[in-house]
Amino acid sequence: QVQLVESGGGLVQSGGSLRLSCAASGIPFSVYVMGWYRQAPGKQRELVASITSGGSTNYADSVKGRFTISRDNAKNTVYLQMNSLKLEDTAVYYCNGRLIARTYWGQGTQVTVSS
Repeated sequence: QVQLVESGGGLVQSGGSLRLSCAASGIPFSVYVMGWYRQAPGKQRELVASITSGGSTNYADSVKGRFTISRDNAKNTVYLQMNSLKLEDTAVYYCNGRLIARTYWGQGTQVTVSS
């Protein structure tokens, strides 16, 4: 059974930081492309950041320079370090694992940025 379990969300003031974690089980984690997506109320889900098995990263323009994605293959975990958070970063953040045609999602974790 595949599971992606996110943690680390919460309420933070504008300018603050949070680190999200996603622990994976049931997949060969090291070969998967892992990503973080987010969905704000009334908006479509969007890619925030992704990291390949080789460690190459990709970021949405809106988070470049503020967010950092990383992975620890020994722990089957992907992280999203979020700094300088803005009100517009408020959303449910989802972990995603993808390998060719297979894709899996976590249940999501709420991030709320307050002024």
